[in-house]
Amino acid sequence: MSKNNISLCPVESAGGLDNSIRRWVQNPRKILGPYITEGMRVMDVGCGPGFFTIEMARMVGKSGRVIASDVQEGMLQIVKEKVKGTELDGRILLHKCGEDKIGVSASVDFVLLFYMVHEVPDKERFFNEIGTIVKPQGKVLIVEPPFHVSKSAFEATVEKAGDAGFVIVERPRVFFSRAVLLRKGSV
Repeated sequence: MSKNNISLCPVESAGGLDNSIRRWVQNPRKILGPYITEGMRVMDVGCGPGFFTIEMARMVGKSGRVIASDVQEGMLQIVKEKVKGTELDGRILLHKCGEDKIGVSASVDFVLLFYMVHEVPDKERFFNEIGTIVKPQGKVLIVEPPFHVSKSAFEATVEKAGDAGFVIVERPRVFFSRAVLLRKGSV
């Protein structure tokens, strides 16, 4: 998760990541609905200002939890302010990643990696760590922007995930994106 030699979305531009147009084009409930159910423990890696995090918290319900992780403290503060005083406040656990490590010891049922894997310099290390976080048979949804990630680069990412023990479950359609759903272990 190193900030060196990568381009992160600046905290000052966070508003552009969470707006009604994006919610219409990339509806979190529509994208994540098939994979998240009440009571699950899920993780949003590279959560930014919480565009997906907030809906994930609604989907897991009162008995579920969302770990919202980001390398930028400012993004986590935006999420904190959005849920402060709401029913979602206790469902979202904020976690600041290290420069080269997510650093979460909890086990989760589902991990969302939305438009962020291309920012990770050491994908092998990254997917190995994701493999320690995801429960057996847990799922990982990778979604990348086609304007930043070529088809061959995306397939190389999927291959790195495969080397870490993940197998392809499906290739869901996400508007203007490359996407793959993976499962830890065999299908």
